[in-house]
Order: sequence, then C-alpha cells, then structure tokens
Amino acid sequence: MIRAGRRDFVQSSADLAKAMGLALGTFRNRKPYAAADFPAPVSPVGAKTMLWDGEQTAAFLAGAPVPALPEGDDDEDLLERIEAAAVLGVAPDTWNHYKRDPRIAPHLVSVKGVEHCPRRILRAFREAPAQVAGAHRPKGSGDMVPRDELDARVGELLETDPALTLARVQDELGIAYSTAARVVPRLRGVRIADLVAGEEGLSLEQAAERLGYPSVVRRAAIARAVTELRSRHLQSYVQEVADALAAEGLAERQDVAVVQVGDDVVAAAVVLSSTAPVPALVWDERWGWRTAANRRHPIGRETGQAPEGEGIRYLSSDRRPAPQEILAAVYDGRTGTSRPPG
Repeated sequence: MIRAGRRDFVQSSADLAKAMGLALGTFRNRKPYAAADFPAPVSPVGAKTMLWDGEQTAAFLAGAPVPALPEGDDDEDLLERIEAAAVLGVAPDTWNHYKRDPRIAPHLVSVKGVEHCPRRILRAFREAPAQVAGAHRPKGSGDMVPRDELDARVGELLETDPALTLARVQDELGIAYSTAARVVPRLRGVRIADLVAGEEGLSLEQAAERLGYPSVVRRAAIARAVTELRSRHLQSYVQEVADALAAEGLAERQDVAVVQVGDDVVAAAVVLSSTAPVPALVWDERWGWRTAANRRHPIGRETGQAPEGEGIRYLSSDRRPAPQEILAAVYDGRTGTSRPPG
C-alpha cells in the first residue's frame, strides 16, 4: 500500500528504470529489484503492476541507509485492489464489483496508472456492506447480470461454495447455461493460478485440491489455469510495447490486461490517444499485432476467425516483434497487410 503522505514518492517501473539509467525493457529483463537487499515494492504480492517508494530506492542507489516507511494503519493510506479486497474480506474479483458502489467510486485515485482506494473509505463501507448495489439478488429472480458485473457475481458464489454447480449459477443469477459454463471454469482457473504463482513447488493439481474443487471439474479448471499463467507471462511483453507507445506520445500510460478470448487463446488491447493514427492496437497470440477501428471495444467479439475489414491492418509477420517495429508500423500506414500473416 501507499502509506499516508507518501503518494508523491511513488515510482513506477519506468521511473525506477530511468533513475537507474536503464531502458525499460532492460530493466524488466534484468529485474534489479529482485536483489535481496533492494527496497520492497509498495505493491502487494500478486499485483500486476509494481510500484516503489522513491525515497527508499534513491537511498539504496546512493548507497545510503534506506529509510523505513511509516508503520501502523492510517485512514489516508491508499490500498491497491488486492489490499482493498482483503480489508473487506472478499476476493479481488469481487472488489471489481464493489468498487463501483457510489460510496467508493468517487474516492478512487490513480497513482502511476494503478487504482487505489483510501483506507477510510473502505472502513466506512465495511460498516454497511449490505447496501452493495446489486448484491444478494433473490433466488430465481431471473435478472440478467450485466457483463461487467458477471465475474464479481459468480466469484462471490464460488468463494463461498468451491463445488458450485452451473445449475446453481443459472438459478441464482438468471444467466444462460453457456455463460455459466464459460465463466465458472475460468474463475476457478484464475484462483488456481494465483495459488501456484504465490507458492513455489505447488502443482496445479495440488492447488485445485487445496481450493476444494471437486475432481469432476478439475480438468477444465486446470486447463484454464494453464492459460491464465501463460497470459501473465505474456503480459510483460505487451506492457513493454504499451510503455513504448506511451513514451512516444501515442498513448496514455496504462496497465494492459492480457485476457482470454477463446477456449485457449489470449489477447490484449492498447488504446491509443485521439491524435494517434489509429484508435487502438490489439495483440492476439494467434496473429500478433493489428490495428483496431473501435477504441471502446478494440478486441471485438471472438469468432475464431482473424478480424478483417476497414481499419484493420496486421503490422508484422512476427507475432512478438520489438516495440520499435510496432511504433514504425503505426506511423507508416503502408506497413502491414489486411490479412493476418500465414
């Protein structure tokens, strides 16, 4: 977390790399922050984006004693999503739903592109959790759950019942069987991946057993966990390209999410600025980088087929080209093809 009064000291990976005289890609590859005596990040374990306290890192790089951060919880501490979820006693996926509550949403702050919530807001909210908008729908109400709330709602059910059946999800949330069959295994996979990533030597099967998942659902959940872990591994590459686009002024600094778009496929989108030559870029592990004509929904609906049409241009025959190649291709509209590389 970012302790009260420390917001101005926060450093991103790009800030720290610059302070160390390293290119961001070199910084990510070398991971100098992994050294045993390097100041710990202020981000929680499992956070997708790492942040540090700049006063601590500056002292370390200067060979001076590293000052300690304030101890003890303060109402003005800023908590990242994993920490906010822990304060409320829910899973991080559930926090994604809670944070839209009008008692929380206006108070969220972005620090170096990472969303945080003040501790005082969480404490006040925790005293009256039953007012969460849309929570605890009556059984059999038949209300359709909005897509952006689906993970959080299903996650709440899975959190209390590891053996959750698709029929119960249908009954309680009023969603289609095909939707439940898509969401539940994926969320189980995310939880398995979280455990495996946080505990060296833990197998996928052991994680599934620890989470209490019945043997009949483990195969599908483990398959999704494999995809989830792969997406996390690929995220650093996509983030490197996004950072290069931001450094060039083609995009705002953003934390790029690598998401599952098919049964075993991951992709990511980088929204570009209004002055960029194209609205957005999409990376798909099947076809590499392409332009997108839609800034709001750049990835689009998954059909199993490579998107084609107006505004879509595949930028490289290499599925993971260097960031500079992507920058050049964005500027040069003649680069690339209207169809994906073979």
